[in-house]
Amino acid sequence: MSRTTATVAASLPDHWEQLVTTALLGTDRRTPPGVAPGPQTPSDLLDAAAAATVRRRAGLCPARPGERLRPAPEDPRPPLPHAAARRLAALLADRPGASGGGRRGAAPDLMELLPQWLQAANARGYAAPPQALPALLDAARGRTDLRPAALRFAGPRALWLARLNPDWRFALRAAPGGGPSAPDLRDPQGIRRLWQEGLFAERVTLLTALRSRDAAAARALLEETWATERAEDRLMFLDSLRAGLAPDDETFLERALADRSRNVRETAAELLSALPASALAARMAARAAACVAVDRTRDVPTIVVEAPHECDAAMERDGVVAKAPAGRGERSWWLGQLVEAAPLGTWPGRLGGRPPEEIVALPVADDWQGELHAAWCRAAVRQRDAAWSRALLGEPSAPEAGGPGAVSLAERARLLAALDAGERAAWVAGFIETHGLSEAFQLLGVCAVPWAPPLGRAVVDALNIARDAGSYPWSFSGVMGLAERCLDPSEASRLDALLAIPDEPEDAAPGAGSYWSEAFQRLVTTLRLRGAMLAELAPEEPAP
Repeated sequence: MSRTTATVAASLPDHWEQLVTTALLGTDRRTPPGVAPGPQTPSDLLDAAAAATVRRRAGLCPARPGERLRPAPEDPRPPLPHAAARRLAALLADRPGASGGGRRGAAPDLMELLPQWLQAANARGYAAPPQALPALLDAARGRTDLRPAALRFAGPRALWLARLNPDWRFALRAAPGGGPSAPDLRDPQGIRRLWQEGLFAERVTLLTALRSRDAAAARALLEETWATERAEDRLMFLDSLRAGLAPDDETFLERALADRSRNVRETAAELLSALPASALAARMAARAAACVAVDRTRDVPTIVVEAPHECDAAMERDGVVAKAPAGRGERSWWLGQLVEAAPLGTWPGRLGGRPPEEIVALPVADDWQGELHAAWCRAAVRQRDAAWSRALLGEPSAPEAGGPGAVSLAERARLLAALDAGERAAWVAGFIETHGLSEAFQLLGVCAVPWAPPLGRAVVDALNIARDAGSYPWSFSGVMGLAERCLDPSEASRLDALLAIPDEPEDAAPGAGSYWSEAFQRLVTTLRLRGAMLAELAPEEPAP
């Protein structure tokens, strides 16, 4: 240490904060404590800071060593094939920029393929490569839709990492058993302790996990503390009963109909109405049947409706909301709720023994058809009744494909979800062949992936027709994006003929032909990439 430094170190106390402030402001604006202003002041400041640093370090006491970090748990699943591991690294490394509209180019969107890759890897039971876990957790942090599949693939080591990095704590909440105190589901005392002492998120996770394993035990746990739970918590806990809903839940749900919270009462009533043999379903069936009948005195049998004239206390207790929304008549509002909650098995016996397709084909007097059929649509969705869904959808080639009961694309999509995958795909293919793609986006979203061959052909043919007609190309970008993710990869070779730039009609959008060629090029490239991804996940052959 120089003589000047030694002098400064001996004369100055350890004014660390003042030294830092002086360094930030500059010695021309502030002089260090105990130092005379002048040309040597910057050097004196550095000497003082050096001396203070040595003094501060020398005064530190050794800290107690922390507990040695426990090793990450083993993942017993088989490792990924080498080619699949390289593919995963490429998918995770792709970071698309902010969407600014315009053209996407011909390159596949790798991040949009990651969900499918994860689904396929999970189906084959592979373990995630340890070196990929940080990037996998970062991807799941940014996209909540990825989390279930990503955390399942990441396995127990992801939870180990998440406890070390606050940015990944979402994994502890999202993964069953992720909480630091989550007990083994075979440990009754641990379960009870977490239920009584855990955080709300931990309790929801526990209840959901226990419900999937032992529905009666989960319900008994909830009943123990039900009366002392907050209303918003009771609602979330009650919602967990949707999984595995069974007649054994009826007694508890009936008690919940008297809850202090209207939202809890309504949810309990909705769950009870999904149990066709419940007492509430029988009460709603009796009320709804009293409002709907067949008039056989007319030339054509006609459904007649006499909506309720009041909403009494018993109806409110069973989940009927008395106050109608703005613009809705009270009587039609009450009728819709009664019909929606009544078991669909009520109507064949009430309406002359007719099957669903004949019932929905009957005329309805006095303009009640829209209200009645819309309520039947909601009931079919709630009860997942395929026969009624099929009847309400009608033929896909019908004018506007509205069917006898479906009045919107969203309703049609919900009704389709009650059909099996093959029938769903066939109906949507028929819709596209008749009506094109302009209204098909929501319907395509409920079809199983990969699309069945008839549906895939209908989508590609409709895109080709739109291209040849010179249609505005950007209006089909959503369907094209779905096709990239949902078409069967084997369709790629059939699409090669669509890669050329077509002749543009005079009234076509400027540059439409080039856009269509580019979009089909991206579609073909993406399909081939998806096919390669699936092939890479096949088990590796042992070396000879």
